[in-house]
Amino acid sequence: MSGDVTRFAPSPTGLLHLGHAFAALYAADLAAHSGGRFLVRIEDTDRTRARPEFETAIEVDLAWLGLSWERPARRQSEHLGDYSKALERLKALGCVYPCFCTRKEIEAEFAASVSAPHGPDGPIYPGTCRAVCCDERTARLARGERHAWRLDVAKACAIIGRAITFEELGAGPEGERGPIAVTPHAFGDFVLARKDAPVSYHLAVVVDDALQGITLVTRGNDLFAATSLHRLLQDLLELPVPRYSHHRLITDAHGKRLAKRDQAMALRTLREQGVTAADVRRRLGFTSR
Repeated sequence: MSGDVTRFAPSPTGLLHLGHAFAALYAADLAAHSGGRFLVRIEDTDRTRARPEFETAIEVDLAWLGLSWERPARRQSEHLGDYSKALERLKALGCVYPCFCTRKEIEAEFAASVSAPHGPDGPIYPGTCRAVCCDERTARLARGERHAWRLDVAKACAIIGRAITFEELGAGPEGERGPIAVTPHAFGDFVLARKDAPVSYHLAVVVDDALQGITLVTRGNDLFAATSLHRLLQDLLELPVPRYSHHRLITDAHGKRLAKRDQAMALRTLREQGVTAADVRRRLGFTSR
């Protein structure tokens, strides 16, 4: 298949590092090789950490790497209505419920259980608010109690009523390729919209990819398991289904994945030290430009 539409979707919560550079180059090269399009999306729904200066730095770093993309880039904060519509559609299907639990209450429940089930993201939400009756939910919502919205995964899977797979073109954590069966139950009832944000990453990314016409999702192997959640949401919302190409993660000298929170060496810093974009490309294995 030719003409793939790919995207690089950073959050403007810090400076880009070599791991981001690899992800952006990986997506751009696949689009170029297929004669397709490369898009940039700014995932800025975390209003407590997103900063305009980091968004500007992202554009500077990508241009320095020699990348070009269609402008303007989609900025999530400007499209909150799209996510609200998707959430309302899921509510209409009857597979979403409000969760009034605080983080402390959930952590206490985990601590009290010696056999709390775990998934790819850690302990699985025990479904406390799933059992709250409709009248109580209505009353608590009417009182304005703070809440998140969670997907009832069991109901969602029952609505779909068939096996769900995704097409992996890269190589997952264990070298997986081809049609892969999804396992959304492994995550439990995950959050779609939080108390402090109008949308979660999982819901926003599937809506964005559909609206932007993304045909090939490229991202790191750390998000491989989350593809199960995204495929479930795509089928529930009757959205187009892209193919996926997960890639290796860039690590430091100790084998630890590079991350902003660990103050990984920023591209800006490398540039100031005299490292060239060509040097970065060679280091990451991109030598075609």
